[in-house]
Amino acid sequence: MVSMMSDQICELDKQYRINLINSLVGYKSLHLLGTAGTDGITNLCLVSSVFHLGSNPPLLGLVMRPEREHNDTLRNIRETGQYTLNNVLPERYMQAHQTSASYPSRVSEFDTCGFTKQYVSGFKAPFVGQSTIRVGLEQREVIDMEINGTTIIIGEIVRIITDDELIADDGTVDHCEAQTMTVAGLDTYCLPQPVGRLAYAKPGIEPHLYTNINKYVI
Repeated sequence: MVSMMSDQICELDKQYRINLINSLVGYKSLHLLGTAGTDGITNLCLVSSVFHLGSNPPLLGLVMRPEREHNDTLRNIRETGQYTLNNVLPERYMQAHQTSASYPSRVSEFDTCGFTKQYVSGFKAPFVGQSTIRVGLEQREVIDMEINGTTIIIGEIVRIITDDELIADDGTVDHCEAQTMTVAGLDTYCLPQPVGRLAYAKPGIEPHLYTNINKYVI
């Protein structure tokens, strides 16, 4: 059995600690984050830190690593206020992983890693042509974290681009049908497997499978 105290964790080998802490919480969401600078040069990077903040207004949070000179993603978001999140498909996960390499500033990972830029009218940031679920966001708040130098970007969803059949009658997105991949740690990519969908939880009612898609209780 492994039992570590905080001082022991801090004394671990750097790479071992990075792998341990990144994989400790299990599977995480996985997205390709697309941006463009005011000069029009695009950027694409892989992120696994997106989290839901609320549905009215529709907000998503995103944690960015400490700002560096060649961090075009964060600079582009600050400059233009727009960015996209795009799911990763099994046939493209190796190219998606490659976008995490430290390319020089102003080098577009769309081009170097083989992804197609897709634009919609009135939106500056590019979407990923090879994704099945594409989300466009506008920056609403930026929080610079003093504790470790990371930055939290709060964005409002202003565009959703996907096929009709990937959204159920009650609004639920079918990520299994969309072939959305997930990640454990930094480099272990997985496909989700559904176990069961449960009905809305209420006091005094035993958990049971959700079966009537036309009478979804919220």
